[in-house]
Amino acid sequence: MDLRKLKTLIDLVSESNISELEITEAEGKVRIVKASAQAAAGTPMMMMAPAPAAAPMVAAPSAQAAAPAEPVETGHIAKSPMVGTFYRASSPGAKPLVDVGQAVKEGESICIIEAMKIMNEIEADKTGTIARVLAENGAAVEFGQPLFVIE
Repeated sequence: MDLRKLKTLIDLVSESNISELEITEAEGKVRIVKASAQAAAGTPMMMMAPAPAAAPMVAAPSAQAAAPAEPVETGHIAKSPMVGTFYRASSPGAKPLVDVGQAVKEGESICIIEAMKIMNEIEADKTGTIARVLAENGAAVEFGQPLFVIE
């Protein structure tokens, strides 16, 4: 099954009321399970719903100086379309698919996310230049987590 077809199926499951989809074709079998945030903790299922937003924190007024705010990213944020393990290169020891300062075109592979033993090539959703890499190689990433800043 090609990557585009798999992405389409994942999108269909995430946008619908079904919780599980299993498809068998000549090339193999694919099972997509949409799990709640509580069920996904500690299980190897792919979570297709965005992580719940944290409750807003309200700071009590104080006489001390306020802590410096985190820098706001400028440019387009390329986000993870799934839960998995983030890899910058196609294989261990290979050079990264993209580096800071490198120009990318929409549709060009920028990283790989391993989910359920499947290596998913993630493509740039915008043409531009990689300004920052926001995820660490080999780290677990969540659905919607920022991966790159493209300017």
